[in-house]
Amino acid sequence: MKRTTTLASLALASTLALTACGGTDADNTSTPPATTSTPTTATSDASPTDTTTSHSEGMGGMGHQHDPHGGPAPGGIEPATDPTYPVGTTVTLTADHMPGMQGAEATITGAFDTTTYSVTYTPTTGGEPVTDHRWVVHEELQDPGQPPLQEGTQVVLEADHMAGMQGAEATIEDSTDETVYMVDIVIDGMEMTNHKWVVESEIQPAQ
Repeated sequence: MKRTTTLASLALASTLALTACGGTDADNTSTPPATTSTPTTATSDASPTDTTTSHSEGMGGMGHQHDPHGGPAPGGIEPATDPTYPVGTTVTLTADHMPGMQGAEATITGAFDTTTYSVTYTPTTGGEPVTDHRWVVHEELQDPGQPPLQEGTQVVLEADHMAGMQGAEATIEDSTDETVYMVDIVIDGMEMTNHKWVVESEIQPAQ
């Protein structure tokens, strides 16, 4: 009888030991779910990179961030009295401000006499500076004074061609007094109306 009790005790101890090992295994199996959080973190880290890439494309070609609807010309700008390409003229663009622009057919929707600038600015939304953006007109600058402004002049933009442009501090890179135009154009399947701006040297008669 005493021997039977001892065997029973040993059996119970073995069962408890196995149960304890099972608990340890269960704890170990909880580790993989914690490990699976790593891909989630990687995906999250990738998002800003994707945004930066998209922004870089916008800087390189400028077109990806342009509002497809350019809106009216800024207040105070003078219509050209005798433009080479009157409103309604179909032309071919030689400008390469964005992918798909050079060689594209466009329709003139406005022609103006003013001073036009290329500028470098840092978007108010953050990110890398946009260099040599073509173009903004004198009437799209905040309290600019008399034109033409000299290269290196610091200005504040009122133009809103792209996100982060309006209110940004900018540096004048270059200027021209050529007639400047707004155009309707289709680029990569996207219709852009009153696109701002192209200057006369970036336009040729339709081919």
